[in-house]
Amino acid sequence: MNVKDVKWRKGMSASDMVGDLGNMGFQGTCLKKAADIMVDMKRNNAKTYFTFTSNMVTSGLRGLFAQLIRLGVADVVVTTTVALEEDIMKAIGEDFFIGKYRPDDVGLHEKGMNRVGNLMITNESYARFEDYMLPIIKKIYEKEKRVTATELLRQIGLTLDDEDSILCQAARKGVPVFCPTIADGSLGFHLYMFQQDHPDFTVDVIKDYANLLVTSSFDDKKGVICLGGGVSKHYAIFGLLLNGGCDYAVYMTTSHEHSGSMGGATTSESKTWGKVKVDANETTVIGDVSITFPMVAARVLDKLMEEGLISDE
Repeated sequence: MNVKDVKWRKGMSASDMVGDLGNMGFQGTCLKKAADIMVDMKRNNAKTYFTFTSNMVTSGLRGLFAQLIRLGVADVVVTTTVALEEDIMKAIGEDFFIGKYRPDDVGLHEKGMNRVGNLMITNESYARFEDYMLPIIKKIYEKEKRVTATELLRQIGLTLDDEDSILCQAARKGVPVFCPTIADGSLGFHLYMFQQDHPDFTVDVIKDYANLLVTSSFDDKKGVICLGGGVSKHYAIFGLLLNGGCDYAVYMTTSHEHSGSMGGATTSESKTWGKVKVDANETTVIGDVSITFPMVAARVLDKLMEEGLISDE
């Protein structure tokens, strides 16, 4: 294939741009391949595992993630506690604010503002989150003293009425949300405080691991879409290893393989572990995921809609 110059065209869509980038070198080629692989996952009825880190939700991708769940693009979700507590905050009406990368951080602290990159979350949002969560945890406890994290999150999702909520859409569509780090963050703290008064209350993350393993089998076609690294990525791909590895894999990250980190581990490196099959259709995209993933998703959804594989009704 020869390199073709990328040019602007009147009315050019994000989907068109990703298609054109596939005819050039460097990461543009990988970006187009990522979209092609995600479409193939759906075409071939692969069980699709979707993982992402909390900063992706903070950035504003939350609504897109919820949309992918609603449209049936993701069958299993794995993420972190902070991603989910921020999902809940937004579902109950809290707002995050765009600021600067180099503000007066001491001044922000004194004003009760918490910074994530160039985004701000107020202490009041965390206080209202606590007010919302404690009655829900109490109701769950009254029904059962021992729950898995996935069941806890499903029941929380059922209380939310927001089509842009990850937990709300997952609960409606029957998509399990795994969170192996449930003890982390504000949600973990509230669960800890509740347990001090109710010592027989347990969130069983080990049973959840067994639940993860039965979400697919050796015989299923399996795909994974990993945004960022950390626990959410490894939890999914290690579970896939135990089920024979995945047939399709898309990793999107800002990390590089030279660090030896989970975020920097490429799809090719994963083949050495058996997490990605040796003949898998796979690619790794390096770049700011808050930019690259919406572009890929736009093309994927356009293609799936054109082929009648999803419906927005």
